[in-house]
Amino acid sequence: MLIVGVGGGMGSIARYLCQKYFYESHPHPFPFGTFAVNIFGCFLIGIFYALSEKGNLLTPEWRIFLTTGICGGFTTFSSFAYENVTLLKAGDYLYFGLYAAGSVALGIIATFCGIALLKLI
Repeated sequence: MLIVGVGGGMGSIARYLCQKYFYESHPHPFPFGTFAVNIFGCFLIGIFYALSEKGNLLTPEWRIFLTTGICGGFTTFSSFAYENVTLLKAGDYLYFGLYAAGSVALGIIATFCGIALLKLI
């Protein structure tokens, strides 16, 4: 569990620094920092999972540290993307559709509701 916490902390710091860099060097209404972090995190989690599937290139501890820790702290979007790829590979197209569309739509609705709720208070 410690390796997840350490990796998560490192990933969170990396996310903050990346987002800060994009915001300061390329100010724009489009959230380029978050967008870049999400896409790069997906790329990284793909590499880490592929390495862990290639025999003994990554121990289970390193896989957890890199995927759940680093990538999880860097962006949970990477885990979301990997889980969708896993559903597609397994041929679970219904669950893929429900998970992908439901996560995006309900996530946005839940965020809106949270903001609206606090405006009422």
